[in-house]
Amino acid sequence: MSEELVLEVRRASGGYHGSGLLGKRQYKEIVHDVDFTVCHGEIVGLVGESGSGKSTLARMILGLAATEKGEIIHHTPRPQIVFQDPYSSLNPAYPAIWSVEEPLKVFGKYDAAERRRRVLEMLRRVELPEELFAAYPDELSGGQRQRVSIAAALIRRPRFLILDEPVSALDVTIQAQILRLLRALREELDLSYLFISHDLNVVYQLCDRVLVMQAGRVVEQGTVREVFDDPKEDYTKALLAAAE
Repeated sequence: MSEELVLEVRRASGGYHGSGLLGKRQYKEIVHDVDFTVCHGEIVGLVGESGSGKSTLARMILGLAATEKGEIIHHTPRPQIVFQDPYSSLNPAYPAIWSVEEPLKVFGKYDAAERRRRVLEMLRRVELPEELFAAYPDELSGGQRQRVSIAAALIRRPRFLILDEPVSALDVTIQAQILRLLRALREELDLSYLFISHDLNVVYQLCDRVLVMQAGRVVEQGTVREVFDDPKEDYTKALLAAAE
């Protein structure tokens, strides 16, 4: 891990604009004054209860939710995201190979032969059996679908991924396989991750640093060992106690 930054979040606050009374546009702030960085090669965990603002912060980083105060600075192209439920990113009407190739078609840089070469290489890299390349999402297991989602997120070779609860819907054995794959891909493709999870045990296994989020604020952050072994905040202590 180097000190080169891939992401800076500087005193960022944000949320959503929606319709209020009498049709007036109203702004609801979800994330408040969040400040952190992600370094090249680092895996940063983001933990907190449901509704704590984790996914809204991820959407702000992706440019899908408004950042009203502070700033979010990308030192690489915008990250790609892998979701908890692969059905949210895989089109059920098309086979796995199509889902991975489509981002390259949109990109428009490569001819059909080069796209196919890159897609086959990436599907092999995520360890999807070749006999499943032409399978449709409903013909794949949860772990296989997640491998396809990871391949689709990586096909344009980003340097930074947001992983939003990517293993929480999988059983323990498959979780371990996907975590091993994510570690290997970080090394092979020189990646950095923001890993969002409510599972502190998974965060402890995978991450270098961790941010603890409560009610839209980061209330504690540090290395995994610092936060897990010597938590400062009562909220962090409660999360850790609940995970034991």
